[in-house]
Amino acid sequence: MVNILSAKEYLFQFFAIPFIAVLIIAEIAISHFEGLKYYSFKETASSVFLGLCNFSVDLTIRFFCFLVLGFFYKYHFFIIKPAIVYWVILFLALDLAFYWQHRIDHISRFFWAVHVTHHSSTDFNLTTGFRSSVFQPLYRYFYFVPLTFIGFNAIDIMFMYAACQVYGDLIHTQYIKKLGFLEYFMTTPSHHRVHHSSNTRYLDKNMGMVLIIWDKLFNTFEPELETEVTHYGLTHNPENAYNPGNMVFHEFKNIISDLKKPLPFFTRFKYIFMAPGWSHDGSSKTSKQLQTELSQKEQAELVQK
Repeated sequence: MVNILSAKEYLFQFFAIPFIAVLIIAEIAISHFEGLKYYSFKETASSVFLGLCNFSVDLTIRFFCFLVLGFFYKYHFFIIKPAIVYWVILFLALDLAFYWQHRIDHISRFFWAVHVTHHSSTDFNLTTGFRSSVFQPLYRYFYFVPLTFIGFNAIDIMFMYAACQVYGDLIHTQYIKKLGFLEYFMTTPSHHRVHHSSNTRYLDKNMGMVLIIWDKLFNTFEPELETEVTHYGLTHNPENAYNPGNMVFHEFKNIISDLKKPLPFFTRFKYIFMAPGWSHDGSSKTSKQLQTELSQKEQAELVQK
């Protein structure tokens, strides 16, 4: 029953993937002829490899995902009608759920260790959207459980997620500049370039998939500045970055290394779940600490002028 009912999700993706593939080929060709070097073989191959790994895990866990969401749906306490209201509220609720899942992936080191692969490319192009967090499907659907209580069934939730994810893939591009009034409420390529930047001021900003309103509401929004050169990738790119095992597990290896330090239990616990960069002795810093230092430096420079 689950496989039959979820067919519309896979049908949607079946038509979406060729469409995105055509856009990728076009972007590769244009960037090549213009000499922009938006694509490199190693980064593109890595993104495709990680996307296939994510898809394999997602496919394996899909039945359990529907099982969990279906179980909680039995206890829903709303019936939303008419259909247009149902789908609009589902879209808003799912996009908000994704925002919080994405934000936690950034502010808790354990989940960042899963998500970090998506940010590891030093290129930023349409294939970057395929560079998925391999193990994220193992827990992603738990963020959708609250949606079942308000009357959304598993099939519709996962279909809406697939549709939003296609949009999320399309905003991984440097070709589309700012989009006028859409910048106020949509997550645009400009906003998402900020999100993938390793520039200090841009770290952990613009978490939304389709709507940017959540970032503006919860104070994680940062506009793209014309005066700032954007650098993509991680603040500290790992060694052997193209080794498949290292691509997926390098931050977990770093966590294990920190856990081997002779520290109190609670301090070790913090090294797992506090923000990436947290350290008990200041030897490394979180994005917020780095941004505070940058702000202080810029203020001091203004005073000197």
